[in-house]
Amino acid sequence: MPNTPETHDKPRNARLEARVSSDQKDFFQRAATLTGRTLSELVIDSTQEAAAKIVQEHEIIRLSREEQVAFVSTLLTPAEPGARLKKAVESYRQKAGL
Repeated sequence: MPNTPETHDKPRNARLEARVSSDQKDFFQRAATLTGRTLSELVIDSTQEAAAKIVQEHEIIRLSREEQVAFVSTLLTPAEPGARLKKAVESYRQKAGL
């Protein structure tokens, strides 16, 4: 999983607790047993995967086709700088001795 904290190389010194129903715990334990993992491994692995997916979904910018074209067009043909920007550049150049 890219961009996720590694759990197997670092010491596990933080604790996470959650209250679940007996039925949920039994269900989770069954899944863990079926996959050959401990309950803790199942919960940690599943939570890690879910968290990575959530973070990725919030970090990726999705644009419609129209928005993509507008973005690229703006990059390829930027607008001319306005008067305030030109004035700021000139002021900077004078102060910097350029």
